[in-house]
Amino acid sequence: MKFDKYFPTDQLKPYVKYYVVSENELESTYKVFPTPGLVIGFQYKGQLACIKDQKETHLSSAGITGVIDTYRVFKNSANIGTLLVFFTEIGFTQFVSPPAHELFNLSLSLKDIFNKNTIEEVEERLSTSDSDILRINIIEQFLICHLKDIQTDKLIVEALRLIYLSGGSIRISELIQKLCISQSPFEKRFRKVVGTTAKKFASIVRFNSVLANLSENKTLTETCYENYFFDQAHFIKDFKQYTGETPENFKRFL
Repeated sequence: MKFDKYFPTDQLKPYVKYYVVSENELESTYKVFPTPGLVIGFQYKGQLACIKDQKETHLSSAGITGVIDTYRVFKNSANIGTLLVFFTEIGFTQFVSPPAHELFNLSLSLKDIFNKNTIEEVEERLSTSDSDILRINIIEQFLICHLKDIQTDKLIVEALRLIYLSGGSIRISELIQKLCISQSPFEKRFRKVVGTTAKKFASIVRFNSVLANLSENKTLTETCYENYFFDQAHFIKDFKQYTGETPENFKRFL
């Protein structure tokens, strides 16, 4: 199995965290957990399906997934090859007109968002390329062509900084007080750019902080309180929503 990470050119660094080129010769089923950003995927060979309630739904070979608030189960065909684009928290809206929250908990074909012929041309070029570097170059050309000359919302950037600084534990009332803005306009701006509410986003940030610390030599009780959960019941409930398992069962397989 192959899972190689690449970083964007300077022009795209504010909007793209990194790219991943993944290949697997074997058919497999796996979980994907919530992350604080939107993701584009191109299957340049093979096929991918989403499994929900024991039902398989085949996904478009070029698609996008919005911010999600629970785990998802995917199944790939044998001999699959995928190129993933992981956007920064504010990155997606620099390339398209629809607000990011319209994609919350959704996976859509890129042909629903970009010009159909353009996407088909990108897919064709990816499928005939013989190296990761060439594929990355194709995607970067595509992104740069769609990069809009618009101002980044600096208030939302500052909100993101404060959320990360707190490990996702900051209260929204405290956040808007620090930003000197009322809640309603703040939430509207945040959802438009980031793709979900500030409260949900902070919860996802805190979950990823928990994941990063699970392998350390700490008890689950210590992890719970270090991440500012009110009690262990809330910790277990949130963790199970995002992974489908209790923290204890999850940690067993690390």
